[in-house]
Amino acid sequence: MRGLLILAALLAPLPALAHPGGDHVHGVAAGFLHPLAGLDHLAAMVAVGAWAGLTGGRARWALPLAFLGGAAAGGMMGATGVALPMVEAGILASVIVLGVLVGAAARLPTLPGAALLAVFGVLHGHAHGTELAGGALGFGLGALGATALLHGLGVTLSAGSDRTRVALRFAGAAASVAALLVAVGG
Repeated sequence: MRGLLILAALLAPLPALAHPGGDHVHGVAAGFLHPLAGLDHLAAMVAVGAWAGLTGGRARWALPLAFLGGAAAGGMMGATGVALPMVEAGILASVIVLGVLVGAAARLPTLPGAALLAVFGVLHGHAHGTELAGGALGFGLGALGATALLHGLGVTLSAGSDRTRVALRFAGAAASVAALLVAVGG
């Protein structure tokens, strides 16, 4: 039961407003700590790895790498002033979709799944790059490192016992419901 509560806490999103104010401290350490500091980040990053692990095969690595590549590209876009519309709404949508994918243990072919996660990565990366224009490199490298570790946590959880995988799927579904409530109420 405790494991289920931990998984639900990790995958329960907060409002996708983790990027207001631009008051981040620059540097690798600040970037590394950022994805660990908010439940919305934890939910999305662990869900990427969980979905990859539940999908299995080449997707186990291709999906997280696609997200990381998209996040790096999005961060560069944001840092150089390339505008993207509705980034925060897209981030919230990504948490909803990722929760559904984990909850359903959905299996998409690797290429479409990787393309979807690359788009999600662009949105997440862009939000940070926009705030950190001029000081984004160290922060971005740190954030990518922590994101990769959280993806790895999701992959590891998905390789656990049947009970752990069921709890992981339940937590994914709960994250989608919570994010939908944020979207409707916010």
